[in-house]
Amino acid sequence: MSCCDKPPSPAAAGEGARRAGEGPVEYTCPMHPEVIADKPGPCPICGMALEPRVITLEEKPNEELLDMQRRFVVSAILTAPLMFPMPAWLALVLATPVVLWGGAPFFARGWRSVVTHHLNMFTLIALGTGAAFAYSVAAFFLGRHDLYFEPAAMITTLVLLGQVLELRAREKTSGAIKALLGLAPKTARVIMDNGMEHDMPIEQIHAGMRLRVRPGERVAVDGVIIEGNCSIDESMITGEPMPVEKSAGDKVTGGTVLTNGSIIMRAERVGADTLLSQIVKMVADAQRSRAPIQRLADVISAWFVPAVIVVALITFVAWFFLGSFDAALTNAVAVLIIACPCALGLATPMSVMVATGKGATAGILIRNAEALETLAKIDTLVIDKTGTLTEGKPRVIGMTISDDQLRLVASLERASEHPLADAIVAYANSNAGPAKDVRTLPGLGVSGTVEGHHIAVGNARMFEGMHLAPGAIHVVIDYQPAGTITVADPIKESTPRAIEELRARGIDVTMLTGDARTNAESVAKSLGITNVEAEVLPAEKESIIRKLQSEGHRVAMAGDGVNDAPALSRADVGIAMGTGTDIAIESAGVTLVRGDLRGIARARSLSEAMMRNIKQNLFFAFVYNVIGIPIAALAFLSPMIASAAMTLSSVTVIANALRLRRVRL
Repeated sequence: MSCCDKPPSPAAAGEGARRAGEGPVEYTCPMHPEVIADKPGPCPICGMALEPRVITLEEKPNEELLDMQRRFVVSAILTAPLMFPMPAWLALVLATPVVLWGGAPFFARGWRSVVTHHLNMFTLIALGTGAAFAYSVAAFFLGRHDLYFEPAAMITTLVLLGQVLELRAREKTSGAIKALLGLAPKTARVIMDNGMEHDMPIEQIHAGMRLRVRPGERVAVDGVIIEGNCSIDESMITGEPMPVEKSAGDKVTGGTVLTNGSIIMRAERVGADTLLSQIVKMVADAQRSRAPIQRLADVISAWFVPAVIVVALITFVAWFFLGSFDAALTNAVAVLIIACPCALGLATPMSVMVATGKGATAGILIRNAEALETLAKIDTLVIDKTGTLTEGKPRVIGMTISDDQLRLVASLERASEHPLADAIVAYANSNAGPAKDVRTLPGLGVSGTVEGHHIAVGNARMFEGMHLAPGAIHVVIDYQPAGTITVADPIKESTPRAIEELRARGIDVTMLTGDARTNAESVAKSLGITNVEAEVLPAEKESIIRKLQSEGHRVAMAGDGVNDAPALSRADVGIAMGTGTDIAIESAGVTLVRGDLRGIARARSLSEAMMRNIKQNLFFAFVYNVIGIPIAALAFLSPMIASAAMTLSSVTVIANALRLRRVRL
């Protein structure tokens, strides 16, 4: 097997997960995601079986599981008679294939751990079973009667059983990704230019095609409705059970279901560009990432195996002089087997895999495990106003300029990408000549020339020398104040409840906006927010986050615009609205698909649940070894029972991690 520490290929998790069988298959270790191989086999660091980096719906046999099952069944059949009295030669005949063939993977991985200087659980298993079997063979040919064929075979069989149970349990952690992949339909009904319709494989759909979606069908790709009305169940990406009413001009997402109505849509994002494919990629990447708390387990594991070998040697020597060789060998083997650190290594990655999958089904996309862990420690949340607290769809509610002046302003605003510009253009519903020499001042406004007139539109800070009153959009024509335009951006219906939930969790909320202070304080007062940073330029947002961090706060930043990206990156955790810009989403550690702030409280709950789960797993693994090693060393634990207990510890950790699938968010 070839393994190397190379970075993941960018399309592996998304494009590969979407289309089974395309491109070379890569394998990685759930405990050590930096390890990548071109074929299945053991991890060179911990010895665990490698898993495909890309999850597909294609039901391929798990070769590792099939091999372990085969070895377990044969070993169990040969080991069963060893439980009864029999001639020594027959015990040798039965035990030899169990230990040498059934346990061959453990010896191979144990030897590799020595060669690579990464001692792991298989080092201990190989030492324990190898010592017992080798001594028994030598003793048999020397005519001695203190043979340990039964313990050696039984330990091997029980470890094989543990591997089978563990591999089966680990397969369940990919359930979230498989569920997401299963949402994409295999075909779409395409309307051709001649009006004919026929079903086409999803892989052949490209942007611009017209598609018909009928009641009960899933939307094939992301696009926009061009004809018809419908109700769409978007719970697969938002976690919200209520269908959403949509009509011409509204966007639809691949994988969602029409509960009633029929539509004709235009495909816009297909293949790996669809939201569903991006969700699958993000979940797959997050499941392979490492949480900071994993470093604790890594440090302990690095010292643990050598320490166990020393304890086993001390146990052997002590019992050899105080008791007998029989007791010395038996107890030393029991120490080696009971101390296998598999449960310790599985404690964190299993919880991360299940938690990130759970989040995806609730509309919470986690970029990496570190973001999810940090979210539980956040004490301050900075929220951008427009598009986050509010709908991000401002509308004009009044003006003091003439209709002709509004026509000139609208022409200038057509060259701007600011949400307020869209509101003014939509309200004017008219246009003058094209704007020239357009200049945009971020956080202030825009200026240019329209039909020979110099037009400037912006806030009071843009016109400081004119001493204009704050709190409105000012219009200056030919360097003379012409009047104001009043624009309102409605607060999202879910925002008040979200703020209450966050405050109840002890999180201080700060509103951040480039709006005039009077407007900002009005919105903040209606939401009960006391900390307001108004009239903030885009470049100043990051410095505010930095200031809060310097005061000792753990800060999360929630935003949706391009100008929020630097602040999202600077925050301990960046939270992007799924309804926002791509650059904001790329800069964030957490994305709320629905753009609902209540998702922050849910993400916090998920983070807290994951951390509790990890701590439970680590506590169990630590206590198991702290108690088990001395019990084995003092001869209160046989090697067979130690082997069964070691198997139970690993399966228990995985089963506990799977409980996260039932967490209520």
